[in-house]
Amino acid sequence: MKIVINRCHGGFSLSDKALALYYKLSGNEGMYDRDIPRDDLHLVKVVETLAKEANGRYAALTIVDIPDDIEWQIEEYDGMEWVAEVHRIWQ
Repeated sequence: MKIVINRCHGGFSLSDKALALYYKLSGNEGMYDRDIPRDDLHLVKVVETLAKEANGRYAALTIVDIPDDIEWQIEEYDGMEWVAEVHRIWQ
């Protein structure tokens, strides 16, 4: 499974060019970039196709490949993200 994350401080965002391509591929016009599921096949294609041109302001997008059977979530610190396996926590 491929997941798009931001690898710099600032936060996930797409460039105007990337968002336009996403709309064209997906047909989901008007969707905010922050609402797009990170494992969306169209989003992955946009980042693979545009590379650095897909980056929004203060973003450095990359694709992380994880096993298909993993229950995952995106963790972040100051906008820099990583993929983590979901686990249980008790306090």
